[in-house]
Amino acid sequence: MAINFFSEDVSFNLKPKNSYKKWLRKVAGEEGFNIGDLNYIFCSDEYLYSINMEYLNHDTYTDIITFDNSEEEDIIEGDIFISIERVDENSTTQSTDKDEELRRVISHGLLHLMGYKDKSEEDEILMRKKENEAIAKFLTVPRGTVK
Repeated sequence: MAINFFSEDVSFNLKPKNSYKKWLRKVAGEEGFNIGDLNYIFCSDEYLYSINMEYLNHDTYTDIITFDNSEEEDIIEGDIFISIERVDENSTTQSTDKDEELRRVISHGLLHLMGYKDKSEEDEILMRKKENEAIAKFLTVPRGTVK
């Protein structure tokens, strides 16, 4: 059971990885979930666009695509692809800090794997609330090592 961070088609290194792992486990745990194998793949717009076309038949650019690989209800497993270019652009257009925007998108994928949706206006409001709660938890995560 591991949380992994990869990059495809971009030079990106998430730091501090251990803090992100603890944070994700904390957010999931407070919702009654454990994390099994969870992969975050940071990539370019074009890389994510090609995934969007190939697997979802969506001819659009997006900041995140989440694939749920879970086999048990309370264990999260999946692959989350995040466009670093979209995150950077979103932080500029929304006048937010890039690290905060990255945490928003990272938590967004995790929340999807826990069953939160964002298609209706009501679902989107709840998703934003949960993202904000998750971002606030990042600052309370103790630093140190984690597997």
